[in-house]
Amino acid sequence: MTNKSIDGLAATFLIIFAILLGLNQVLVKLVNAGMHPVFQVALRSTLAIIPILLFCYFTKKKIILNDGSLIPGLISGILFAIEFILLFTALDYSTVTRVSLIFYTMPVWLTLSAHFLIDNDKLSRKKIVGLTLAIFGLVLAIYDPSEKYSSKQFFGDLYTLFASFCWAAIAIMLKISRLKKSIPETQLLYQLIVSGIILLPISFLFNDYIRDINLNLILIFVFQVIVIMCLGFIGWLWVMSKYSASGTNSFMFLTPIFGVLFGWLIMDDNINLQIYLSLFLTCLGIYVINQKAKTN
Repeated sequence: MTNKSIDGLAATFLIIFAILLGLNQVLVKLVNAGMHPVFQVALRSTLAIIPILLFCYFTKKKIILNDGSLIPGLISGILFAIEFILLFTALDYSTVTRVSLIFYTMPVWLTLSAHFLIDNDKLSRKKIVGLTLAIFGLVLAIYDPSEKYSSKQFFGDLYTLFASFCWAAIAIMLKISRLKKSIPETQLLYQLIVSGIILLPISFLFNDYIRDINLNLILIFVFQVIVIMCLGFIGWLWVMSKYSASGTNSFMFLTPIFGVLFGWLIMDDNINLQIYLSLFLTCLGIYVINQKAKTN
């Protein structure tokens, strides 16, 4: 059954994953100083394949490709490549705070799509109220009347928004295509292999594919690959395959809050009363959404 309500185990993992993803935006921006965003995406996808294959080997999990999942798997891989090119490039153009807040509007697009495409995952009055509260919290955190809005920042915001659309499309495919029958490792391998094949050759077309790299940036990059890309995304895909789409992804509204906090702690981004109010409204929205999920 793929529409279970969120339980304690799922909630615990989703909170940890939200923290890791919030931290990830800072780590990506740091590593962008050492390599071009496209090269970083390509290298991360390619290197992440190895530990996932080793994990499958030692846990005796079979990667099955002849179960009808090949075509949706290839499509999800293309979407994955587009998503992370847009996201990593946006972090070159804008701040961690703005990118985090816009990118994690993904649950809005997922919940709206699920209403039309997934049985028993329909919008209700409570979900609409919860989504409205959470989105208002995100907009409040983004909006700053004293800040000049440059063309570079506009494109950063636009790239981030389209990246969130791609992420939502992948999540929907995991629910409605033959991919939902695949184990999480297979789902992730489709995305990594396809994106690696597409992006690695393209990345070498950029003259600055290697920038000012050093040991610290390499270690940060390795952490991304192993902890966030491999362990984190396998867990997220497993949760997505077992629990309600809107209930699962409502927790992702926590990620921009963690992104803002890590941006403040590590990148010295400003944090003010608007951010605290955003935190309150966003968490309240999550609570309202999951109240409905628990009563399904």
